[in-house]
Amino acid sequence: MKNFLVKTLANAGALGVAIWLEKNITLHGGSTAHKGLTLILVALVFGVVNWLVKPVVKVLSLPLFILTLGLITLVINALMLLLTSWLAGRLHLDFHVSGLWTAIVGALIVSVVSWALHVVLPDDE
Repeated sequence: MKNFLVKTLANAGALGVAIWLEKNITLHGGSTAHKGLTLILVALVFGVVNWLVKPVVKVLSLPLFILTLGLITLVINALMLLLTSWLAGRLHLDFHVSGLWTAIVGALIVSVVSWALHVVLPDDE
């Protein structure tokens, strides 16, 4: 349970940094508390998308992974961010990523920040 909570908070922090740095990744809301709750809910959606969908996409894109020497992973992460944005819209969460290039930049930011936070934050494993 602690590991799940740490990963969710790391995802929320990484998404928050992406929102802060990239103007086309937006999080709307009235108060700071509402934005924080929305960010945590979006981080949960992002975690579920990465847990369910990403492994299937990575297996199906294995030939592209070999052909591009792993660079396709950045595009896959961007697509997962776009899928999270779409699901957030369906769940009436005020989070939006506009465009593939924005998603690629956002995925790069989320990947770097998530890696840094996972290095710093405690882990049960």
